[in-house]
Amino acid sequence: MKNKHRWPLLYGLALTAFSAYVLLDAFAIPRSYSAVTENASSSAIAASSEAGGGGAAESAAVITDSSYNDDNCTIQITQYRAYDTNLYVADITLTGAETLKTALANNTYGKNVTAATSEIAADNGAILAINGDFYGVRSGYVIRNGVLYRSTSAGGEQQDLVIGADGSFSIVREGDVTAEELLDAGAQQVLSFGPGLLEDGEITVEQNTEVDKAKTSNPRTAIGILRPLHYVFVVADGRTEASSGVSLYELAEFMQKLGVQTAYNLDGGGSSTMVFNGAVVNCPTSDGRRIQERKVSDIVFIG
Repeated sequence: MKNKHRWPLLYGLALTAFSAYVLLDAFAIPRSYSAVTENASSSAIAASSEAGGGGAAESAAVITDSSYNDDNCTIQITQYRAYDTNLYVADITLTGAETLKTALANNTYGKNVTAATSEIAADNGAILAINGDFYGVRSGYVIRNGVLYRSTSAGGEQQDLVIGADGSFSIVREGDVTAEELLDAGAQQVLSFGPGLLEDGEITVEQNTEVDKAKTSNPRTAIGILRPLHYVFVVADGRTEASSGVSLYELAEFMQKLGVQTAYNLDGGGSSTMVFNGAVVNCPTSDGRRIQERKVSDIVFIG
């Protein structure tokens, strides 16, 4: 009689253990696939910088609590109040596209390799940073700083943001182009989250458009371009009494009013974080009770 019940029990335990492993493998166990490598252009830029660039010496940066100005970039951070939510806008003007970069947690491409946005920013000397697309828990193309890390598509309708070597923005569908074709065409960054919010200054989401499994009103992170080398990083708080969060349509509408021509939605919710000069600007939260950064796979930054 004991043997009769033993095998179902053992089978149940084995099934539970296997299910637990699958969940841990998907969401917790770090797997490093490759270390970050520099492409030829970034190596050349670094070499030029180390050698003094052959030009005049750079002037010292002028920094305040909400602004930064040096020979390479001008940043102004402004807090807005809209949709019963606090929104933080970093207005960025660059002299060269190489100042707009991305970075991976622990400088490693992998699965479940994560760190706080502020930690990744500090590791890479970022002046300003926002969370990226959290590629580590999603499928889709991954190109970072001119290096192709993943060419597997998330599906034909997946919208990606492509940042060119000249700093230009375009939104593509993975079903229309391969990652290799994007790289050959000069893509420096390909971010795979979405959807796109604005194209040619026009809103491209409907009022009921939503990211899979997300709430209608949420903390959000987005990036946009107004004109060549003039960008905005936008982070909206949410899930608290002070900030209810915004929908994708509200975020698009807000960025349209800023004059943004192309805008793209990045990972949101508890991931939404803006860091400026080493300090977290907004109030990131996953549950609305604790103001705390969520660990993420990657950042977009100025540095």
